[in-house]
Amino acid sequence: MRDHDSVPLPDYRELEQSEMIARAASFYEEIKRRHTVRSFSPRPVPREIIEHCIMAAGTAPSGANHQPWFFSAIGDPETKREIREKAEIEERAFYLDRKAGEAWLEALAPLGTDEQKPYLEIAPWLIGIFAQRRGGAEVGEERKNYYIAESVGIATGFLINALHSCGLVTLTHTPKPMDFLNTICGRPDHEKPFMLLVVGYPGEDATVPMHALKKKTLEQIASFI
Repeated sequence: MRDHDSVPLPDYRELEQSEMIARAASFYEEIKRRHTVRSFSPRPVPREIIEHCIMAAGTAPSGANHQPWFFSAIGDPETKREIREKAEIEERAFYLDRKAGEAWLEALAPLGTDEQKPYLEIAPWLIGIFAQRRGGAEVGEERKNYYIAESVGIATGFLINALHSCGLVTLTHTPKPMDFLNTICGRPDHEKPFMLLVVGYPGEDATVPMHALKKKTLEQIASFI
């Protein structure tokens, strides 16, 4: 391995195995309480919470440490209304014009989704997540980024987990195409909208489809060799 600048591992803490097991079990019990919802309360969420959760997302691993992501946090009511209008244009094509195809729509049927997206206006925060084709480890660089989708996907997972840990709920929304987000959020063409994350408190009428509560077992998703 070639020489490179490095420092000793700065903040690792080794734990007793009994505590490791307890923490692993505790984390599972907590994270399985995370559910996607489609009914949000307009109740405000302090910006400071969103800032810290985005900073947590920014600690995710990435290809060559280029950190090829940008998070556009949107709390302005007029901007959220514009996003809803643009998103519902795409959603009407997806659902009503059958752009998705019958197999996809059949798979979505148990979740009860449709072209109406009122939560895009009601929720206190939307977070537009962008994947950067070019960038680098330093701001202002114009280098090729690597493993972009993998890196941004991991960071998005960090963000969802951080928001859940604060007592908030989320919805992953991916209208296609999402190019309108570049214009609305003022992002350059070399950034591709990856996801629109809806964030807030659950509405009083929030429900979770029974279909969505069924998760595969450990034996169905893992093997130990």
